[in-house]
Amino acid sequence: MTAGTLVSWLLEQEARALLTRIEDIRPFAIHETMVPAANLSPAAQLGIERTIADGRTVLRRRVLGYLSWLRGPGRAASPADQQRRFVVLRLQFNNVLSQFDLFTEVVTQRSEHGTGVWLSGLDALAADALRLPGDYFEPPPVACYLARGPGAAIRRARTRLPGGASNPIAIIRVPRERMVGHGIASSLVHEVGHQVAALLSLVPSLRSRLQAEQRDRRPEDRAPWACFERWISEIAADLWSVGLLGIGSTLGLMGVVSLPTLFVFRPSGEDPHPVPWLRVLISCGIGDALYPHPQWAALARTWTSMYPSHRLTPDYARTLARLEAAVPDFVQVLTEHRPPALRGRSLRDVMPIRDRRPERLLELFTHWRQNPAAMAQAPPSLVFATVGQARAAGRVTPEWESRVLGELLTAWAVRSSVDITELCATRTTPAAVPAA
Repeated sequence: MTAGTLVSWLLEQEARALLTRIEDIRPFAIHETMVPAANLSPAAQLGIERTIADGRTVLRRRVLGYLSWLRGPGRAASPADQQRRFVVLRLQFNNVLSQFDLFTEVVTQRSEHGTGVWLSGLDALAADALRLPGDYFEPPPVACYLARGPGAAIRRARTRLPGGASNPIAIIRVPRERMVGHGIASSLVHEVGHQVAALLSLVPSLRSRLQAEQRDRRPEDRAPWACFERWISEIAADLWSVGLLGIGSTLGLMGVVSLPTLFVFRPSGEDPHPVPWLRVLISCGIGDALYPHPQWAALARTWTSMYPSHRLTPDYARTLARLEAAVPDFVQVLTEHRPPALRGRSLRDVMPIRDRRPERLLELFTHWRQNPAAMAQAPPSLVFATVGQARAAGRVTPEWESRVLGELLTAWAVRSSVDITELCATRTTPAAVPAA
């Protein structure tokens, strides 16, 4: 066997091996077990399966095309060209595997006892947080999974997956250590805020507004606004979280950024996350602007007493003081901003102001303590906002909170499963046969 023939033979064997592995990429529906209540939504399941199937089909066609070329015109190609084409093919294969592994993280945990059902309940919370009355956008399917570490993250729908395919669903990673309490909603709804901001093209719109603010201000007053512009993607997501969850969002944020002092005051540089110390104060400012109440100032004082700034260098302390002083004006610009996608309405206008006022949340909590069944029927984001407000007011214990929220996540998962089953049964019931 000549060297060229040996290369062709080896590459053909490798390509055929890829085919056998492609056949092992099977639909999740036939090799992942889960109870019905832990299921993904039909839209999410369908989006995942179609993406994997499409990638598998395209890759199989390319491998077969390569084999056909290798056995025909490719015989006259140089060994280097044969190898180059195979390497490209293998990279494409690895991209499909990366997509499969990504979705595997989402699906596999659905088989874990207890965890899978809770994840389905978190899906319901995320879907509720994605709803914006007014037909401003079509919300994508969403799926949650747990991971170690204190932070959450999102892979937004309609962004590019490895290999270039469009992601069919929003995938939200939530920290396992926050299960189950009001803090899990704070992390999750913040990530939903990133998806909402993308659907509304909110960040480019806000950046333009903040750049205009910098031009209109005196040179010595521009530095804080340049920082706000750099941080706006994270602050916009915080706005969505505070808007839906009230003080529970800020308490959850404090839980995430309660770190050693060095990290709480660390300058952010080019990081889009604000300095943690200031980020909590911005969250308090957003809450007070949307839902005015003395609790926000009290929470801000509590935070600054936990992390006093007097030990910082004088220059850095003055920088933070200038930023803190600019927060009220910035929050007003933020909440009154009218992005084109909202067709003349401001960000404040689309928030559920009436239902999230602290007094109203505590009224709901009192009612729900007497009528627990009504709590399970309420929108999940409203429930978490109510429990967070009750926690801030000292009306619930962490033990009660964890037990009740765990039960509610299960109830929402079961309700979603039953609703889907009823829908399918309704659509598949055969029409009555007319009497002869």
